[in-house]
Amino acid sequence: MLINISLPADVTYILNKLDEHGFAGYIVGGCVRDILLNKEPVDWDITTNAQPDQVKQLFPKSIDTGIKHGTVTVFINGKQYEITTFRQSDYRQSDNILLLKGDLSRRDFTINAMAYNHQRGLVDYFNGVKDLKEGIINAVGDPEKRFQEDALRMVRAIRLACQLDFEIAPKTFAAITRNHQLLKSISTERIRDEFCKILLIEQPGRGIQMLYSTLLMDFILPELTCIDLDHTLAVIGATPKDLTVRLAALFLDIDKPQERAKIARNALKRLKFSNKTIDAIYRLLQEFKLPDYSDEVSIKRFINRVGQENLQSFFELQLAVIKACKPPHGFSAVDALKEQVYKIIKEKQPLTIKDLAVNGYDLIKIGIQPGVQMGQILNYLLEKVLTKPELNTKENLLNIVLSEKHNV
Repeated sequence: MLINISLPADVTYILNKLDEHGFAGYIVGGCVRDILLNKEPVDWDITTNAQPDQVKQLFPKSIDTGIKHGTVTVFINGKQYEITTFRQSDYRQSDNILLLKGDLSRRDFTINAMAYNHQRGLVDYFNGVKDLKEGIINAVGDPEKRFQEDALRMVRAIRLACQLDFEIAPKTFAAITRNHQLLKSISTERIRDEFCKILLIEQPGRGIQMLYSTLLMDFILPELTCIDLDHTLAVIGATPKDLTVRLAALFLDIDKPQERAKIARNALKRLKFSNKTIDAIYRLLQEFKLPDYSDEVSIKRFINRVGQENLQSFFELQLAVIKACKPPHGFSAVDALKEQVYKIIKEKQPLTIKDLAVNGYDLIKIGIQPGVQMGQILNYLLEKVLTKPELNTKENLLNIVLSEKHNV
C-alpha cells in the first residue's frame, strides 16, 4: 500500500543500514498501528531477514534480550530499539516477501500485523487497516491457533479493546472463552503485568467485566469469582488511576470482610507482586473501617497501622466507595478524619517507633539485649508517647525503661 510515514532519524538509520548491507528491514506491530491511529508510538520494533549475529555485527552497541526468539536490542543515541529476525520456521527461504508474510501471519491481531518501510510502503496482508477503521480486534487467521501459540494474547485482546475503545470480533471473543484454560500455562509474571495494564486503563471496568465473561478471571484471581461484581466495578470506576487503590478495591466485596486482607495478601503473593505493594494493600483492607476520629490517640494508632505513605490511597479508596453508593453518602466522616489526620502529621507528633527519641542502640547502652524484649520495650514507649507526646525525650524514655522494667 503506497503510503509515506515519517520515521524518527534513528529508526530510518537502522532501516537504511540493514538495506545497505543487503537485508530487508521493516517497522512492525504496535508502532505501525499507533502511527495509523495518529498516536505517538511508545516503542519502535523492527523485523528483518538478518540473523541475530548479523544484526550484532551491524550494530555493535547491542545486547541479547530475546535471542531464542531472534531478538536483539540495539542502542542508538542512548535509545533502545528491538530488532527481531522474521518469525519463520524455515530461514532457508530466500524470498523476503514470503518471509515477511510468514512473520506477520504469526502475529496476534490484524491491527498489529502490519509492517512498513520506505521502499514497499505499508504492508497489510490481513486487513489491519480495515479493522482499525472499524474498531475491531481480530486475530490473525485462526484465533484458536494464535491463542495456542501464546495464551496471554487472550488477555491482551481485552486490554487492547479497552485501551483503544474497540470491540473484539465475535469469532475471536468466542475463541477466548473456549480456550480460557490455556492461561494456566502462562507465567505468573506475564499474567500479572498484562492484568495491571488493564487495571490502569482510564476506565478499567469494561476490561474486568470481559475477564469475567470469558472466564479468564478464574485463572487470574479465582478468589474473586463470587463477589458483587456490579458494586466492585462501580467502586473501581470511581477510583483514581492508581494501581494500589484499584487492586485494593477489587477485594473489598469478598464475602468474608474479616478475612479479605489475608485473602488479598495471599492472592497478590501468588501473582508475585512486590512486597511493598502487598503490604500497602493489606493495610488498606485491614484498616478499611473508619476509626473513631473523635479520639486523637486512636487516630495516631490508626496512622501508625496504615502508614503515612498509604494515607492518600486510604482516603481515595474510602471516597470511591462513597461515590459508588446510590445516592453517595458519608463524605463528612471521611473529611473529618482526613482533617484530623493531616493536622496531627503537620504538627509532627511522634507516630512510629522511628519517631521515638531513643533507639535500639540507646537501649543496649542501659543493658537491654537485642531481641523480642527490645521490640516490646520500644512498642511500650511508643504507646506512652502517643498518649503524651511531651514524654518523647531521650532522658524521659530511658528513665521510663529503668524505672518500669517490670512493666515492659
